[in-house]
Amino acid sequence: MLLQGRWGRMFSSVKPYENQRYASLKKECQRRKQLFEDPLFPANDDSLFYKSRIQGIQWKRPKEICDDPHLFVDGISSHDLHQGQVGNCWFVAACSSLASRESLWQKVIPDWKEQEWNPEKPESYVGIFHFQFWRFGQWLDVVIDDRLPTLHNQLIYCHSNSRNEFWCALVEKAYAKLSGCYEALDGGNTADALVDFTGGVSEPIDLTEGDYIADEAKRNVLFERVLKVHNRGGLISCSIKATSAADMEARLACGLVKGHAYAVTDVRKVRLGHGLLSFFKSEKLDMIRMRNPWGEREWNGPWSDTSEEWQKVSKSEREKMGMTVEDDGEFWMTFEDFCKYFTDIIKCRLINTSYLSIHKTWEEAVLRGAWTRNSDPLKNRCGGCINHKDTFLQNPQYVFDVKKTEDEVLISIQQKPKRTSRKEGKGENLAIGFDIHKVDHGSCIELTLDEPPHTCWSGMCGYPQVVSQIHVLAAAGLKNQDSQGGADPYVIIKCEGQKVRSPVKKNTVSPEFDIKGLFYRKKPGQPIIVQIWNHNLISDEFLGQVVLKGDPSDRQSVHTLHLQDKGNRRSNDLPGTIALRLLSSNTLTNV
Repeated sequence: MLLQGRWGRMFSSVKPYENQRYASLKKECQRRKQLFEDPLFPANDDSLFYKSRIQGIQWKRPKEICDDPHLFVDGISSHDLHQGQVGNCWFVAACSSLASRESLWQKVIPDWKEQEWNPEKPESYVGIFHFQFWRFGQWLDVVIDDRLPTLHNQLIYCHSNSRNEFWCALVEKAYAKLSGCYEALDGGNTADALVDFTGGVSEPIDLTEGDYIADEAKRNVLFERVLKVHNRGGLISCSIKATSAADMEARLACGLVKGHAYAVTDVRKVRLGHGLLSFFKSEKLDMIRMRNPWGEREWNGPWSDTSEEWQKVSKSEREKMGMTVEDDGEFWMTFEDFCKYFTDIIKCRLINTSYLSIHKTWEEAVLRGAWTRNSDPLKNRCGGCINHKDTFLQNPQYVFDVKKTEDEVLISIQQKPKRTSRKEGKGENLAIGFDIHKVDHGSCIELTLDEPPHTCWSGMCGYPQVVSQIHVLAAAGLKNQDSQGGADPYVIIKCEGQKVRSPVKKNTVSPEFDIKGLFYRKKPGQPIIVQIWNHNLISDEFLGQVVLKGDPSDRQSVHTLHLQDKGNRRSNDLPGTIALRLLSSNTLTNV
């Protein structure tokens, strides 16, 4: 288990994978005047498969496939890549995104000029390459030879448009070596590749769960976030979830393919109109560009390559967007249509930790741990999920400080897969997760004691003894605040100096709040106070409150209480009632 936030690490140190050092291996091959053969990833079936087989495969060096091989032909582009005979569209989509970011691909493909074939110095070429990937908090330098699997003299895996361009095939081979074999790349996760290419933090978003197609305001916020990730150099991928095996790679009538990863290659607000009128109108459309790793089969709806909608955009704007009408797998959509058809999007954010940066920076901590079993509950570190309440708190725990209320926290948890082998078969990731709880202040460390150490302050400060959850459902019969007979109420829940506030409900005396507050209470004798206020432009007005004990023995499902005034006045001297649920327990994991 690796729990971390990250970046700044684009320029961090690199560790040679399996202790293979590219420079010394190349120098030795040049001295011996022989081509490099990688003993750790041999040119045989063990490097290709776990169990399945393809007959007739021959491993060939680029010089045996074409006359004039190169790493790059006419530069590097997201159009270079085509998926081969392994189901790794997720990896190819990530490579397409990578190719559009010079600062990123030059990290993955280091010394690319030195690694390129040099026709003026043919003796310097010894068939060795190296590539770098981020794995579990460390950049790894992976060495390979240039022998590639072919069938009928054609590359069977990832290949370029140009027969003599090999960067994508070689990057894929290095990634396959890191993963165990080529078959290990079948049916992977785009987020993993995006992180491995950047050292960034991936954020998956379920577009159907968020209902972005129906909620325009929510969709606009999402677009701004996606645009920010793109503009700040991050990588993005998307897909349409397949709900059955028959759905996998099924083509929809609109041209899109289910169960298939697409690379997002551009995000922008497109100016509509022609000439000066377009600048005065300032009408813009939220748009997103994607590429199918197959290099064909595009979206055929509005704003597809040949659609009439492009007449709304000036020629200069189309040129700026790099708009083409070729069947190259790349196409534009409005963000609204994107949210209508696609079900998932993955944003990979680059997190800047440099103290010299003029942009927003992050503090980073990397912690490594493991779920380990021990018969002693105080030493056991595999307590299971929250369903196992008796042992849940025996899981590894980490505490960190959020110094300001406006601070944002990113948490990324990764697991190292078991080392794969043909005998064991392909290993699947375990289902893991984490919970976040608000506790006392601390710095970012692992908690290794069963409870905090007892000091002279322990008795004075105390530790939480009771956990209480207050769920305010609604209110009714509140005091009218204006001539229209309405109010703009909101709720504040207070407990031991902490408080939770609801959004304001507009123009109602019977609001539905549906707001929860969770409190870990050191002093169970102190009450929980729930207040209702009316929002005004100048000064908010108190409408009433209820005072709760939060006794663990009180398990009534729903309380409907009359609002009270502050102080010792009668309990029903203010108009209105409030409905809420209260759950308290002496066991801190029960709520």
